[in-house]
Amino acid sequence: MGPQLGDWGDLSFFSEDWPAINARLAEDPRATLPPNPLRFAAFELTPLDKTRVVILGQDPYPTPGHANGLAFSVAPDVRPLPRSLSNIYKELQTDIGGHPATGDLQNWARQGVLLLNTALSVPSGEANGHKDLGWTPLVQQVLAKTSQTPTAYVFWGKQAQRLEKYLHSGDHLILKTAHPSPLSAHRGFFGSGVFSQINSWLAARGSTPIDWTI
Repeated sequence: MGPQLGDWGDLSFFSEDWPAINARLAEDPRATLPPNPLRFAAFELTPLDKTRVVILGQDPYPTPGHANGLAFSVAPDVRPLPRSLSNIYKELQTDIGGHPATGDLQNWARQGVLLLNTALSVPSGEANGHKDLGWTPLVQQVLAKTSQTPTAYVFWGKQAQRLEKYLHSGDHLILKTAHPSPLSAHRGFFGSGVFSQINSWLAARGSTPIDWTI
């Protein structure tokens, strides 16, 4: 059974690019993460017409059992948290006074936060190992499609910020900071207040704020 893509299925990526990527994944002798049923979890949990916030990540966690198809998110039983996610939770605590009890961000996704990696697969143990596999058109198309209506975008780090050019101009909230990685979090991620800024923007538009603590 294929992914339940809903209104994302109209993106040309799924007819023009995905078949070749899928064939290359099938030929790769290495284990690929996340498992196939979780590959498009971000789209299955956050329909296009419900997407209010887009947060871009790099690629899935390369540690078996960690990646669950959502950028920065891990399976609920993973301890300790990956360092970038731990820093996100530190900033959440400072910014809004709380964070989810586990590293599983599915409840954010269900509230309209699209947690999208710029590559949706990774060979086990090889971070960034699929960055040239052909995923780029998908991210470009998602940004172009979502930006047809006012949306909040979070670009953490230079790699994500280079993708801003694919947005249609509009009444968007565009937040750019350093990446939450331990290598860069102290260069502008900590203290950025992105989560409260998003909620203030949503509230000003008459939209329900995100509950970032669940």
